[in-house]
Amino acid sequence: MVQAFFPLKSIIFAHYLPRRYLMSQLNKYKRFTITSALPYANGPLHIGHLAGAYLPADIFVRYLRLKKKDVVYICGSDEHGAAITIKAKKEDTTPQAIIDKYHKQIKDSFEEFGIAFDIYHRTSSPIHHELSQEFFLNLYEKDEFIEKFSDQYFDEDYQQFLADRYIIGTCPNCGNENAYGDQCERCGTSLSPTDLINPISTLSGKTPVLKSTKHWYLPLDKYQPWLEQWIDAKEGSWKVNVFGQCKSWLKSGLQPRSMTRDLDWGIDVPLAEAKGKKLYVWMDAPIGYISATKQWAIDNKKDWKLYWKKQADEQDDACLLHFIGKDNIVFHCIIFPSILHAHGEYILPQNVPANEFLNLEGDKLSTSRNHAVWLHEYLEEFPGKQDELRYVLTSILPETSDSEFTWKDYQARVNNELVAILGNFVNRVMILMHKFYDGKIEADTEKIEFTDATLSTGIGEYYDEIEKNLEAYRYRQALQAVMDMARLGNRYLTEKEPWKTIKTEPAAAKEALHNCLVLIGHLATVAQAFLPATAKRIITMLNLPNEPIAYDQEMYFNNGHQLNPAALLFEKVEDDVIEAQLKKLSDKKAAAVPPKSADVLPAKENVNYETFATMDIRTGTILAAEKVAKTKKLLKLTIDTGIDERTVVSGIAEYYEPENIIGQKVSILVNLEPREIKGIVSQGMILMAENSEGKLSFVAPTEDFHNGAVIR
Repeated sequence: MVQAFFPLKSIIFAHYLPRRYLMSQLNKYKRFTITSALPYANGPLHIGHLAGAYLPADIFVRYLRLKKKDVVYICGSDEHGAAITIKAKKEDTTPQAIIDKYHKQIKDSFEEFGIAFDIYHRTSSPIHHELSQEFFLNLYEKDEFIEKFSDQYFDEDYQQFLADRYIIGTCPNCGNENAYGDQCERCGTSLSPTDLINPISTLSGKTPVLKSTKHWYLPLDKYQPWLEQWIDAKEGSWKVNVFGQCKSWLKSGLQPRSMTRDLDWGIDVPLAEAKGKKLYVWMDAPIGYISATKQWAIDNKKDWKLYWKKQADEQDDACLLHFIGKDNIVFHCIIFPSILHAHGEYILPQNVPANEFLNLEGDKLSTSRNHAVWLHEYLEEFPGKQDELRYVLTSILPETSDSEFTWKDYQARVNNELVAILGNFVNRVMILMHKFYDGKIEADTEKIEFTDATLSTGIGEYYDEIEKNLEAYRYRQALQAVMDMARLGNRYLTEKEPWKTIKTEPAAAKEALHNCLVLIGHLATVAQAFLPATAKRIITMLNLPNEPIAYDQEMYFNNGHQLNPAALLFEKVEDDVIEAQLKKLSDKKAAAVPPKSADVLPAKENVNYETFATMDIRTGTILAAEKVAKTKKLLKLTIDTGIDERTVVSGIAEYYEPENIIGQKVSILVNLEPREIKGIVSQGMILMAENSEGKLSFVAPTEDFHNGAVIR
């Protein structure tokens, strides 16, 4: 077989494509350690998970490999913590059975989808338990921990201390009654169980009692000056949403955080006096990145320390990058760096490119309500269509703000972009080459490469755009440049019209098609990071060697090269396919009965009338409303209570636009103790109803009562 092309080590792109972006920031690093958030092994993956932490990292890792960088891509199942035990209780089984079931399902889904991990590990492995305990002992022996007794919630019915996720209550920040003991998932506020209003045990449904217990705390307040200096240095290089959330945390002031828990599932605290206690899941989970790297190094006879430990020459340190969703920012930017800093031997993350949330068909993705596009189901129902989903998700990645997936948009992007632009260009050129020349490349020169300067310049500029945007974690813009490269090919082919000039100017027609073939080779090169299966199909059609095409590899064809037959890259998505998926979501919604345990809080304990009578609830009217700066959930309301006009901060911005609620009648608790929220003194709480889907609605009188009317 005639070789289609070959790399010349002395030749780089700059020698044959006009390019400006040659001084990549990546060049200063010899090695890269890339991690994606460890998914909890308590349920399957959905497209929100992919868009948050896995697809962006996979694209970036593939890009690094095409740049011939030394990179290790690490992930694995997070198999400890209260979420696992809660799932086991729900399914009436053991935590071990839960993690074995979902670890396999998650791992298999990742593999079939094509996420290019170097290793997908488990935090239940002995090597991880050992390393986590080593970390704890390292900090313990340095006296980094604060040892103290504290009051922790205890379920008297179950005779068990309650970990954070075993407690649900009202968030003091936004009023969400389903906030967990460690975080409110509505407003994103990090909490401690004792912060919750009206806490309830998820085990018994009763109010827990406070009971003294000893734990080991990481003094985050001690590290705050160092953290502030370290994070301030990231301004401009970290994404604005990540940097802003970190600064907000620091502004609020850090407090010591317990690194141990009273649990019966997890990694034992390696101290004789801590019998029955486990490491906090966020003490052990990120260490899972390191233990997985150690296992990978053992399997591949590598030195794991080169990817995690500080080297004698700081310039020789690896570049550590964490790809996560926004709900994990505090753990990867505050807590884990503090642990690494306290240890002293490990590198810190250079960047944490966290994404926001992906919504589905106008609503939040919800595991509990089964409102999701599950990855394993997509792979079953759309066999061989991994790249179609990769393309659509990359096009709408929630890079700095929430975005939305809809099935109609999926159909439009596949049909109007993948099929009509990329697939159309490749197919037209390949068919014409076989029609006119039986798929054989013949010319007067031995090397067939670009002969059109405008085409060459344009392709070089698109390479610049792709690389600049990828290295700034702007995947949507990078993918747009790939499609613009295909658009350029379509325009060039349309302008040259080789199907017409083949009779009048056969040499020009052949030259135009040869230029298009070289362009298709470049499309295959850049598509490898975004659409790996598609790139392989193009490479097969071009009859190139079945191996990755590096970014610094010369692209040309040898005279006499034979192409393989043309084949369609993509198929149109028909209306019936989309309607079936929409019906599936609709059927799930219709079948979803109000949850009877986890999502609907049990009735609270009885109170006497005198206690209830102390609550002064009045009717009121919203006079003014505005969003609270640098928040997504909070509105600042001015309310006429009939008694006075007062300010209330309410977490309803997700459901109501400020201008649409002026004049809205409300019920307001007027004798709630004032509380400062985001620098605003909130003087009361408006009452809202929340349905099983998490949507909010005003509780207001059905008639036009005057402001200040008492609600009894």
